[in-house]
Amino acid sequence: MLRWPALLLLAILLPLQPPQPPSDAPAYTAAGDLKFPAGYPEWVFLGTGIDMSYSASATATSDSMFNSVFVNPSAYRAFKQTGHWPEGTIMVLENRGAASDASINKRGKTESSDIMGIEIHLRDSTHLKGGWGFYAFDDPPPGQTRDHMTAKLIDRPASCYTCHEAHGAVDTTFTQFYPAALTIARQKGTLSPEYLRESPAAAPK
Repeated sequence: MLRWPALLLLAILLPLQPPQPPSDAPAYTAAGDLKFPAGYPEWVFLGTGIDMSYSASATATSDSMFNSVFVNPSAYRAFKQTGHWPEGTIMVLENRGAASDASINKRGKTESSDIMGIEIHLRDSTHLKGGWGFYAFDDPPPGQTRDHMTAKLIDRPASCYTCHEAHGAVDTTFTQFYPAALTIARQKGTLSPEYLRESPAAAPK
């Protein structure tokens, strides 16, 4: 006889429970360092550049590098709905060497197995002053992976902050380099004034 009242009470209490963060949300140590998001290769792929530089005086190097960006799926789902990157967004920049003599390839370049570095741009107003933060993961010790590594926040006023705030297309991120995401932002009308001043042709028609 108590079954229905118990079920009714459960139905009332469940909505009162605080929402749980998604499984791909940022994770930190007790000291506040960021834990490496080991599952990022399975996340949403945003785009890849090769030998990119934001400096007009940069010189070409003999060794090419691919710069690929991944974002956690929960953030991308929210972005598709609103055109803004939500709290908990983690963008992983994977810098990987380029190879020209792999397998049967005779021209051009392909990504190698050599990861040259991992950089992270994430949004978490609970932990970060200004809402956004940058982290860099160094090379792991010989014979190990980055999976259990941690990284400290890159403090302001590092150039990564000022550059992204001055040129980022959406929410201080370089969404302008991610074709599918850029299309969504244009449709949602969320492109930043800073980006539109630099790229007026990108404005919604």
